[in-house]
Amino acid sequence: MSTVGLAAPGGPGDPGDGLDGRGDGRGGPGDGAGEPGDGFDGPGDGAGCGLGGPGDGAVERGDDPGAQRTGAGEPSDALDELRTALGDRLLDDPASLAAYAVDSSRAQPDGLPVAVVRATSTGDVSAALAWAHARGIRVSVRGAGTGLSGGAVAYAGGLVVSLEAMNRIVAIDADNRLADVEAGVVTADLDAAAHAHGLFFPPDPASAAWSTIGGNIATNAGGLRCVAHGVTTDVVAALEVVLADGRVMRTGGRTRKNTTGYDLTSLFCGSEGTLGVITSATVRLKPVPPGQPRTFRASFDDIEDAGRAVTAIVSGPAAPEVLELIDARSVEIIEAFHPSGLPSPGAAMLVGQTVGLTAPETAEQIAAICRAHGASETEISDSDSLLEARRLANPALTAQGLRVSCDVGVPVAQLATVFHGIGEIAERHGRRVAIVAHAGDGNLHPTVEAGDSPAEYAAAERVIDDITRLALSLGGTISGEHGIGSVKRHELPWQLDATALDVQHAIKAALDPRGILTPGRAI
Repeated sequence: MSTVGLAAPGGPGDPGDGLDGRGDGRGGPGDGAGEPGDGFDGPGDGAGCGLGGPGDGAVERGDDPGAQRTGAGEPSDALDELRTALGDRLLDDPASLAAYAVDSSRAQPDGLPVAVVRATSTGDVSAALAWAHARGIRVSVRGAGTGLSGGAVAYAGGLVVSLEAMNRIVAIDADNRLADVEAGVVTADLDAAAHAHGLFFPPDPASAAWSTIGGNIATNAGGLRCVAHGVTTDVVAALEVVLADGRVMRTGGRTRKNTTGYDLTSLFCGSEGTLGVITSATVRLKPVPPGQPRTFRASFDDIEDAGRAVTAIVSGPAAPEVLELIDARSVEIIEAFHPSGLPSPGAAMLVGQTVGLTAPETAEQIAAICRAHGASETEISDSDSLLEARRLANPALTAQGLRVSCDVGVPVAQLATVFHGIGEIAERHGRRVAIVAHAGDGNLHPTVEAGDSPAEYAAAERVIDDITRLALSLGGTISGEHGIGSVKRHELPWQLDATALDVQHAIKAALDPRGILTPGRAI
């Protein structure tokens, strides 16, 4: 059943954030030095982590019943049918197949796809899925290729559907604070277009300059502003989705209230390409806050003190829009990667931003809370440079060969405890662990240092497994924002009971009875 392997640290594919939506660093063709996003994913197939089980073709719990395990070599006349429908939007040259076979995760394909559909319309996606459905051919879906969880890695002999060329901002409805966009629109481009109307797009993944709206929705991406505005599903009003057999459906609406039928919009948010392919969306915008934002920094000699400060901030009246943590090792790596004068803390620093007319007073209140909880130094400024340094965390760590990481979340009140536990795990395994976090919402991205060998890689994966189990013991989750994909699928039974898994498989079987959409991943 395994369809992917794992690259050793520093292997092919630039890291990103989420299934084409949560990560910096474009994984598309011609990419190389893209900037990866914040956070990382957990272990994958191999070395006690990943999909496990017998070879391809076996159906186990979590497999997609009915999925056809087609290998390379789809007859050329069948592919010619798809080429007739799509023309030059169907790619099957070796260079394109190789470029589109990987995303930005550690997962590696077990072979090349038979073709890539570079869709420019919903009709293209519909034609591609109807063709694949009729033949039982597995389909992987991608936007910018920035995913960290292995969800967009191609299947050997499968079909890749790329949405990166569906990049039109169809309309900005300022009166209703809505935007109609195609799935391939880059997050930062939508935000910039909204700003022209005095509005902004709330989700703010560290990969905003590369990640796509479709990918953000498919993984229910988070980001820096989650502490104030929530995750992607909180701003999705309506979707256009192509189902596995090529039928097109629309969910949701333009109204604020809508209790008509099941909430299918939320069902597709975070479904990671397993239930349908999202081709366009209507998303909610918010007014740009008045006044000048303030950025704050607080340095701590004890990372547990930083965790306690975060809990005090989030539970109090001083509400930041951004509240992030970078530990001392990560600061050191970021500065080596892109020197910017970022001061080195004893153990960790909190960085964040306040907005609105009370931004200066709110920033001062937060700085005072940090000092009361042991901060050795605080700073408040008008510059965004500290937040830009935070966005460099993933590319900097990746440049150091640090690709073995995870995406756990814990209740905010447990931050000090989880930081203490990670320290104990690192000491027990004799491994250094660097931590960056969306501290305000409890989402952590620990990264384990390891050498460039299979044995080192497997040892680092064991550290990640222990950190993940620690997070679960504190009431947390195995993934806060990146999705499950293939690299974290082995962890699902740690968090979900058998009944919950059965219900999810039943939903999958109802919408994709032949199991062609992203099989063996996410659930």
